[in-house]
Amino acid sequence: MTRKPSWVGCGRRRSMLVKESHHSLWIRCTLVCRLVSWAVGIAGGTRWRLVLAPGASDRSRPVASAVRDRLRRAADDHQHSRVSDRTVAAQPGPAAPHGVVVVTERTVQGIKVVEAAGLIRARGVRYGTARRFAPAEPACPGQELADGTRRGPACPQLPSRLDMVNGPVVDELAFDEDCLVLSVAAPADADGLPVMVWFHGGAYMTGSGEAVKYDTDVLAREGHVVVVNVSYRLGIFGYLTPDGIDEDNLGLRDQILALRWVRDNIAKFGGAPGRVTIFGQSAGGDSVLSLMLCTETEGLFQRAIMQSAPLAVRDGREMMTASQRSVVTDALGRTPRTASVERILSAQAAAIHAAASFGAVSGLPFAPILGRAPLPDAAAVPARIAEIAPRIELLIGYTKNDAAPFVAMRPASHSLGRLGVLGKIILRIITGAATRKIFGRPARRLADDWARHGGQVATYRFDWAPEDAPFGACHCIDLPNLFGVPADWADAPMLGPTRAIDAELATRVRRCWTGFAHDGITVLKSRTLRFDVK
Repeated sequence: MTRKPSWVGCGRRRSMLVKESHHSLWIRCTLVCRLVSWAVGIAGGTRWRLVLAPGASDRSRPVASAVRDRLRRAADDHQHSRVSDRTVAAQPGPAAPHGVVVVTERTVQGIKVVEAAGLIRARGVRYGTARRFAPAEPACPGQELADGTRRGPACPQLPSRLDMVNGPVVDELAFDEDCLVLSVAAPADADGLPVMVWFHGGAYMTGSGEAVKYDTDVLAREGHVVVVNVSYRLGIFGYLTPDGIDEDNLGLRDQILALRWVRDNIAKFGGAPGRVTIFGQSAGGDSVLSLMLCTETEGLFQRAIMQSAPLAVRDGREMMTASQRSVVTDALGRTPRTASVERILSAQAAAIHAAASFGAVSGLPFAPILGRAPLPDAAAVPARIAEIAPRIELLIGYTKNDAAPFVAMRPASHSLGRLGVLGKIILRIITGAATRKIFGRPARRLADDWARHGGQVATYRFDWAPEDAPFGACHCIDLPNLFGVPADWADAPMLGPTRAIDAELATRVRRCWTGFAHDGITVLKSRTLRFDVK
């Protein structure tokens, strides 16, 4: 006779409680197994989707009224912006008595600029002009003095999901398709200084070099360098033309045109056109690699810094791009060049939705297209890297928890909150696997290739995060340590409740970046750098 479990005789109520407990445990175990399976899928590359883009729910949502307001603002008389620029730098200059910063205007290269606290600053400088879906041409100098005292416009764009990380980046800027502008910050006594050219991130869909958060006053002053911030066309405007228009990679070609402007004009700001470092983060870091692969950029820069570039999603995009192009063509009909900006952005949201079924690459729906001018095809990339590695010094890296915000965006991640400590452990495993797959391993592979072909290369990992930061050392956490002043980042949720930035660490990061621009790899303390306060 089978022996009954000892708890059977303890009453009907206890029996029911135990059954309910077992049922609850079964549900929890099932959920944990699925989440662990999801983590394994990430590590194996089968189920991960890097969500850098606005959500698919944006597809049917009308363009926000804020977008329309910014488009109207760009059509006003003061087309470049209604934003009142900061005319006072973060620290008083040496000639400013009693803490008062003297602000003056002067002319450089036919551009009215601001001089304050030992820096010259030019905003919204036009480097090119372009018709919609057409390659840009160099901007022609006008008869009148150009106004470089106002911030330029941003390319029209949908809201960014990374506002939950950075806080709003472009909310104070006007939107305008005529957005091929750049900004320059240079020490007032600059003469033959190294030049650093910054390409912003934002999944090739959001952001602007004119954003306050990307101000480079402190970087230029502390590092004694000339810094240029570049804005370029985004989304459909820059990276996905409809069928029937035989032009692609327009945003990348904008960036090349900006580098030519630097070559031809930066000496007037005290920069040396033969000492140029290009650098960028996220899509901007990916842009740096694309620029290095283009034969048209030879001689335009000598060093490069790639920050948190999602290199794992560069390849295998052909089918997704073709599907998106078809959706955009259908959405815009026969008049894509005259469609309203709102209609273009609606088509862009539809293209994001169409990309969703294509796996990992769908997390970056728009990007430069290999095999379309000026990029080589995928098969030629290894040979091109072998060719350029000996000529360009490279610093490349990522952050310890780069993938954390994108993991948090996945609906399944919300279930982890109900698992307490176990959920946090699983989330940490998933984030680590995704970070290594999308950012870490591809960065190390590229660095190894660079060195194997005789190039000078160093890698870094950024490990610092403020206490109680919701995403740890996440994507974009390095940016407040390079750009702006702490007040500019006071609305960035990634910095935690205190919005803290470690001043000593930020100084060390800026010194490393600008030192690399001055003297290259030899100035770095190690070929494998770690940034933390410990």
